[in-house]
Amino acid sequence: MTFEVEQVLRPELGRSERLLWSGMPRQGVRLRPTDALMIPFSLLWGGFAFFWEYSVTSQGSPFFFSLWGVPFVLMGLYIIVGRFFVDSYQRARTYYGVTDQRVIISSGLMSREVKSLNLQGLNDISLTERADRSGSITFGPSNPMYAMWAGTSWPGMSKRQAPAFDLIDDARKVYDVIRETQQQARG
Repeated sequence: MTFEVEQVLRPELGRSERLLWSGMPRQGVRLRPTDALMIPFSLLWGGFAFFWEYSVTSQGSPFFFSLWGVPFVLMGLYIIVGRFFVDSYQRARTYYGVTDQRVIISSGLMSREVKSLNLQGLNDISLTERADRSGSITFGPSNPMYAMWAGTSWPGMSKRQAPAFDLIDDARKVYDVIRETQQQARG
């Protein structure tokens, strides 16, 4: 547990609550499995939007046509490069904690949002582990409609996904801490 993470989570703890584990997602720009589809799509979108704007402005078309393409160019820039930096920025402000009573996820781009999940009420916990022992722990069922967007910084998608500890180190160890704490709480 790092001091910074503990300091952020400390105000969220109840009087008798003990912090058993705390951490943050891996930092920096990261590629995810969903990028296998998103990168080609973003290049097609952005390529078409840039081509449109170039064609319209170089041929002297009416101003409305030039203006019409601007949102598409901006969206293209976001999905080609911007989303990686938004995701990195968001992960730098995300903190995870496991107490003897619940799981805490503190995050937010513009304002702080705290999710608290009671360990006794969590039935569906899944672990996705990578070869380097990093991984993700998802709390609750995953909606297949939004599985493609898991872990992305696409605006509004985080509200539609199950809460998760995303891109954490030693994911199996954290998963075991959660399961052991659940068993102790049940008796």
